[in-house]
Amino acid sequence: MAAADPVTLIGPDDRAEGDLTPGMVREQAIAVDRMWAGLVRTGARMISGWHHHGDYDTAIYVLKGRFRLECGPNGSVVIDAGPGDFLHVPQGAIHREGNPSDEEGQAIVLRAGQGPPVINVEGPAVAS
Repeated sequence: MAAADPVTLIGPDDRAEGDLTPGMVREQAIAVDRMWAGLVRTGARMISGWHHHGDYDTAIYVLKGRFRLECGPNGSVVIDAGPGDFLHVPQGAIHREGNPSDEEGQAIVLRAGQGPPVINVEGPAVAS
């Protein structure tokens, strides 16, 4: 990239299918060295599979609906977020999203890091 490189517009039809986690639809808008950005949609009353984002820190901005994140030892930490809320998911934090509402959830997701952006796992972190 140089100062003369153009700005790129990515419209809704330009987004690509992102990495899969059961219960979630990720639409990748931007994937460049050390950054990933996109839209995540969750169905009403869904619960995703457990996963983490490897060496990426993840910022989530809730646009619509409710997002419930379960994380921590045995999934015992529960955080509910709604429109206008930001969530920070640190590198390697095993978690899953849920949508306790009757409407689709939508969020903007931005990740900074490197390597695979989504790693699906069998379950939450185990208490020691």
